[in-house]
Amino acid sequence: MPMTEQATGAHHPQPRARTGGPSTAAVEHLTGAQSLIRSLEEVGADTVFGLPGGCILPAYDPLMDSTRVRHILVRHEQGAGHAATGYAQATGKVGVCMVTSGPGATNLVTPIADAAMDSVPMVAITGQVASAAIGTDAFQEADICGITMPITKHNFLVTRAEDIAHTIAEAFHIASTGRPGPVLVDIAKDALQSKTTFSWPPVMDLPGYRPVTKPHAKQIREAAKLITQAKRPVLYVGGGVMKAGATAELKVLAELTGAPVTTTLMALGSFPDSHPLHVGMPGMHGAVTAVTALQKADLIVALGARFDDRVTGKLDSFAPYAKIVHADIDPAEIGKNRDADVPIVGDAREVIADLVQAVQAEHTEGHTGDYTAWWKDLNRWRETYPVGYDLPEDGSLSPQQVIQRIGELAPEGTIFAAGVGQHQMWASHFIQYEQPATWLNSGGAGTMGYAVPAAMGAKAGMPDRTVWAIDGDGCFQMTNQELTTCALNNIPIKVAIINNGALGMVRQWQTLFYNQRYSNTVLHSGADTEGNAAKGTRVPDFVKLSEAMGCYAIRCEDPADLDKVIAEANAINDRPVVVDFIVHEDAMVWPMVAAGTSNDEVMAARGVRPDFGDNEDD
Repeated sequence: MPMTEQATGAHHPQPRARTGGPSTAAVEHLTGAQSLIRSLEEVGADTVFGLPGGCILPAYDPLMDSTRVRHILVRHEQGAGHAATGYAQATGKVGVCMVTSGPGATNLVTPIADAAMDSVPMVAITGQVASAAIGTDAFQEADICGITMPITKHNFLVTRAEDIAHTIAEAFHIASTGRPGPVLVDIAKDALQSKTTFSWPPVMDLPGYRPVTKPHAKQIREAAKLITQAKRPVLYVGGGVMKAGATAELKVLAELTGAPVTTTLMALGSFPDSHPLHVGMPGMHGAVTAVTALQKADLIVALGARFDDRVTGKLDSFAPYAKIVHADIDPAEIGKNRDADVPIVGDAREVIADLVQAVQAEHTEGHTGDYTAWWKDLNRWRETYPVGYDLPEDGSLSPQQVIQRIGELAPEGTIFAAGVGQHQMWASHFIQYEQPATWLNSGGAGTMGYAVPAAMGAKAGMPDRTVWAIDGDGCFQMTNQELTTCALNNIPIKVAIINNGALGMVRQWQTLFYNQRYSNTVLHSGADTEGNAAKGTRVPDFVKLSEAMGCYAIRCEDPADLDKVIAEANAINDRPVVVDFIVHEDAMVWPMVAAGTSNDEVMAARGVRPDFGDNEDD
């Protein structure tokens, strides 16, 4: 993101450098590497996920002496990036990862892109070859600033030791203010080795970076009028509400207006799933009621959401009757996909708080919305088309049932991290999210391999909370080496492998759209000609693999053992636990809106298109 782009404030902004005059703090003489570690201490970074190598090595020497920064040695740099993201999403603080140059830095590209798509505050520190060698194709050189320019909120190349302290302060400030996002700091090896002076706080120089947080009062009043005039309003809540720490304000606004609330995949937990005003998650695999509410609405109040394609479906047929109030801290998002009748630029917490006051003023003047007929429709859809599943006829484990029982048996306040695919969608539907920051997933990028390292980061940041990773057997095989990191660093996460022997979501599309031609989606060897995984084939054997990495591992195949196995996993807290759940391979995610089609064509189940009645289209 460019420096001028505005964005959503983090839950708990990091201590940040002041922008005032010269520092009066005592001046110390340090190396650039020592300055880096001291700067991380001063901005409040308590955990760094990383992997050393030649160009970043000077920084690892003073890191060994730090009593304020814990370093967690990962097994792959991608794991460091996702762990920093999971840490940030669970704690609301800035996540930090540190790796070396070249391949070390390029292995961070995926988690950086992931953090950018989901507006996660993260600072990635990379080593770089010595400044004199930059541009010569030196050993382990990569232009990581150039590579990551499109996927970072901002990035820095530091070639002088004296620039390290203020750059770190600026990086944390940029990452955690406005719309949060990843910031990369690439530091040349000679800058780490050179001598410099250190004093804190440094003076930050960020011309042009002035995120707008306070919304315009006139726009707020216009939005409040539309809310009270509407007959079929919907509060469309995105991840920005979570990032802004605005969940309490959201509950007040929803209950004040009585409007239905739909929470996106990135916003689950920002409004209690059990609340009567909550109509579910919208989107390609959203609840029928949520998808249809947006389609039939005459007013959509979008709060920290971006009208992405997974929510809108075919854009030109999305919500054809609705006026749009769009509130976002990033003005680039407003009008990007859908024109806004009332655009509001501001931090979600301030926007919602001001909306509450403006709606109260409308009520005082006798203007209140009447949504009786709207709720009659919504409740009928909820009762007719609930999100559900059928148990397999052959008596095997249902993946939905496994995930639902994990959620029901989990301790209060458990944090759930999901990979990407069918298990992600089932976890979004069949676990109840009542609190913010209890659901972590890769929403915008859809990164396979996210769950295990993200769960590791969340547990490192919130050690007193239970953390379950809900993963697929495909995702698990991308980053499971971080279980070794968990075992050796006393990070006892729990991992549920929803093992259907296939790349499940891709297989579902092949079933529905490619005449059941299962090209390269079977993961176990020994598949038959129909593309079904051979019974009993375990390559790899996840139980043996997990045990080899220092975990307690169990396999569950019988529904009769399900609760016992989950209870056993919940009871073990001295090491990571992995449960290999062997589930039915043909289970599908429903509801579904096929890619490229209108949300009006939502399918409640295979072959089941909801009937809403012609009279509801007026």
